[in-house]
Amino acid sequence: MIAGLSILLGSFFGLLLAIAKLSSSRIAQKLANGYTTIMRCTPSIVLLFLVYYGVPALAENFGLNFHDIDTAIFVIVTFTLQFAAIMSEVIRSSYGSIDKGQYEAAVSVGLTPFQAYRRIIFPQALVVALPNLGNGMIALLQEGALAYTIGLIDVVGKANLIIASNINAHALEIFIALAIIYWVLSLIIEKFFSILEKFFSKGKKTLETT
Repeated sequence: MIAGLSILLGSFFGLLLAIAKLSSSRIAQKLANGYTTIMRCTPSIVLLFLVYYGVPALAENFGLNFHDIDTAIFVIVTFTLQFAAIMSEVIRSSYGSIDKGQYEAAVSVGLTPFQAYRRIIFPQALVVALPNLGNGMIALLQEGALAYTIGLIDVVGKANLIIASNINAHALEIFIALAIIYWVLSLIIEKFFSILEKFFSKGKKTLETT
C-alpha cells in the first residue's frame, strides 16, 4: 500500500515538476531543478526523520496537531517526495530524447497538439522511460525498508519483532527469508517492465518500418 501510493502520488508530482523544468519560465525551472537537487542530496533516512518530526513541529505553529496521524502517512509523504524527484528527471529526459520535428510534422498533417502528444510523442517517450521507471520502483521498494525506524510495522519491522520475541534466535534465517522476499519482488517488477518495454517497442518498430 505504501509503495503503491508513493508511486502514484510521486508520479503525478513528478509530472508537474517535469512540466516546470520544460517550461519557458526560468523561475519554475530553477524551483523544480532546486527541488530535485535537494531530494537527491538528502539521504532517505534523514528525509524520513525530517518529515516524521518536522511536519508535526511545523504544524504546531499553526495550531494543528499531527502527532496522532498514522505513521504510514509520514512514510508515504517521504517516499512521494523522493519518487517525484526521480520521476521528474525520467519524464524530462525521455521527453527530451524525442525529436521535436515529429511534433511539428504531426501538427502539419492536421493533428491537434493534444493528438500529436498523445499519439506520437507520449508513446515513444514511454518506451524510453520504462527502464528508469522500473529501476525507480525497485529503489523505492528497497528504501521502504527504512520505514520500521520510525515504528511502522512493515515486513522489516515484523522480522525484527520475530527476532526480538525469540531472544535474537534464528536472526540469520529470518533475514535470509527477508532478503528472498525483496529479491522476488524486485525480479517481478523487473520482469514486468521488461515485458512492457518489449510490448510498446513493437509499435515503435512498426512505426519506424512504415
